[in-house]
Amino acid sequence: MKGVDTIARIRREFFVRGKTIKQIARELHIARNTVRKVLRSGATEFRYERERQPLPRIGPWREDLDRLLALNDAKPTRERLTLIRLFEELRGLGYEGGYDAVRRYARSWRREQSTSATAVFVPLSFAPGEAYQFDWSHEAILLNGMPVTVKVAHVRLCHSRMMFVRAYPRESQEMVFDAHDRAFAFFKGACRRGIYDNMKTAVDTIFIGKERAYNRRFLQMCGHYLVEPVACTPASGWEKGQVENQVGLVRERFFTPRLRVKSYDELNAWLLDQCIAYAKAHAHPEHRDRTIWQVFEAERVSLVPYPGPFDGFHAIPASVSRTCLVRFDSNKYSVAASAVGRPVEIRAYADRIECRQDGRVVAQHVRCFGRDQTIFDPWHYVPVLARKPGALRNGAPFKDWILPAALERVRRKHAGRDDGDRQMVSILAAVLSDGLPAVEAACAEALSEGVWSADVILNILARQREPEPPRTITTPQALRLRHEPQADCARYDSIRRAV
Repeated sequence: MKGVDTIARIRREFFVRGKTIKQIARELHIARNTVRKVLRSGATEFRYERERQPLPRIGPWREDLDRLLALNDAKPTRERLTLIRLFEELRGLGYEGGYDAVRRYARSWRREQSTSATAVFVPLSFAPGEAYQFDWSHEAILLNGMPVTVKVAHVRLCHSRMMFVRAYPRESQEMVFDAHDRAFAFFKGACRRGIYDNMKTAVDTIFIGKERAYNRRFLQMCGHYLVEPVACTPASGWEKGQVENQVGLVRERFFTPRLRVKSYDELNAWLLDQCIAYAKAHAHPEHRDRTIWQVFEAERVSLVPYPGPFDGFHAIPASVSRTCLVRFDSNKYSVAASAVGRPVEIRAYADRIECRQDGRVVAQHVRCFGRDQTIFDPWHYVPVLARKPGALRNGAPFKDWILPAALERVRRKHAGRDDGDRQMVSILAAVLSDGLPAVEAACAEALSEGVWSADVILNILARQREPEPPRTITTPQALRLRHEPQADCARYDSIRRAV
């Protein structure tokens, strides 16, 4: 078929210069029927598309080639074969055609697949306080100069588009609880529905349709905040498209270029400031005359009031070793010596762990996210020192133990003495009964008098426990007699008569 330039020239020669069809055909070396077709149709362009491709060589092998293309397309990107490799496999099955036919067929096959896979969406609209969306993302930062991948929790109010972002070392359930609590405390309320994907920390079993078996602790959290959880269809991220878009926005604006921070607290404080700054600087996508922050302020009155923090912990049982240690998350933590011999319950929070036994707390530590580390609290081992005072010098829990100033001076005074360890253990044991401030004050008083013996310090503590009764202050006015005594000599006469 002739090009548009030839068609344009035919039309000019006929309608402008008045030439006949025969003259135009002779000058342009084209058939007169072609000239007539151009003039009668009035079109300025002709296209020819073959309705059916015969594919004489590849026709018998279409099913095999479709199977190879489908299997290859289902593989991960790194494992997919090139089209040359697929052509060689097809040749191994007996195909005798050329590579160009396979290449053209594969191109049309991919075009059909992309056309059939094109998804169509319906825009969603939410009322104030109706729903929020939750999701996780992984971001790369430099933490204390080391490259670290942090897990970022995203919460987004569907009506106002207000977002809340917080980073954690893990995606475990206690981190989910903490992220919700901090988000609702920031929003000053929660929505009536929460939209999630099917994360394992929330969903135990996926049934047909929207039916889910939610995790028991996750349902407890939702019941505390009066939220109805809704899980998306598997592999259907568009059902929570707002938070999915937020992940890309936060990655582009907040984590690019790579952040350099010293701690998670510093990172999270910076992220919260960025969320507020973004909301105050950008217009709402639906209410263009107001910012996201202004719409969020108006939505706050429609939120379910914030009821206070949820006790969001993940509990597991653990046994206590004879060295007063429990193992959790590839690390060891010390517990009180009185807990040895019976199991304890470890409650893991986002920032700390608690060990409980029979309803009482036997240990509390800042959570460690490393591996193969041992976290000691030296006070857990003080009762053991009463039986083994020599362990004070070389015991692992007591190395680099930072004591208050007066106690540290007393410890240095006793260092190197024959009975120094035993006396120091007696002073430390008093902390368990009298408290650290009282023992610190007793040590300071003893040092001010130039003594540091354990007997003296314990004596000071005993006097503090049982203070002397207040002394009566006598004055000349108090000693003055109000009634002068009267002399009675008859009493002496009675005594003389008795004698």
